[in-house]
Amino acid sequence: MTLYRDKAVVLRTYDLREADRIIVMMTENHGKVRAVANGVRKMSSRFGARLEPLSHVDILISTGKNLDTVSQVELVTNAKNLYSDLDRLTMGLAMLEAVDQLGMENEPTEHLYKMLVGALQWLAENESSLVLAAFYLKLLVAEGVGAHVDSCVGCGAPGDQLVAFDVFRGGAQCRECRSGATVSVEAIGIVQNIVGGQLNLALSLKPSAATREVAALATKCMEHHLERRLKSVAVFESPER
Repeated sequence: MTLYRDKAVVLRTYDLREADRIIVMMTENHGKVRAVANGVRKMSSRFGARLEPLSHVDILISTGKNLDTVSQVELVTNAKNLYSDLDRLTMGLAMLEAVDQLGMENEPTEHLYKMLVGALQWLAENESSLVLAAFYLKLLVAEGVGAHVDSCVGCGAPGDQLVAFDVFRGGAQCRECRSGATVSVEAIGIVQNIVGGQLNLALSLKPSAATREVAALATKCMEHHLERRLKSVAVFESPER
């Protein structure tokens, strides 16, 4: 039996047999890892509460032939600030879903781990209507498919002439080249700040029509890259909200 220790964020869990649970994690050094936590659903479990989605943990894992096993867990950061606020919880879960889809089993992707840890920590301590959108847009940059918003993706016209965004072409467009949906000048400016190094400026903005545009655009870009709908963001589209 081989043991390895790593830091990880719990992405999701699902039940196995009567008392066990499969834990899916994004680790710092081993990529996405799937391991069984034996007896974790019992009331007497030593670390059941530490292995909930959004938890940041230091974990000891033993390798198995078919499935690894959780041997020891210590909390690095709990997620109580996220679970106590519905908006923060929903945004946190949406971050987990994107990372879960982007991460590959047992393939180190340190940037995913670091970006997720940083985003969840910021989310737990601050408020911003754009934190999820910014996370998606920065993730796409890290994946090499970031939104092109400095100039027209078709003809190269300067940024002040951009009026639309085409997710299939991966960028903003001028009036002559437009094939995508209309995007306001304010929204284009916010995306430019997010992907161009002015993230704090974007995160400090109050909710507005432009921030809602950016949130919707970021989700569309992420879903286009993943080639699937993100279940966790559906709550943001509910009429009740």
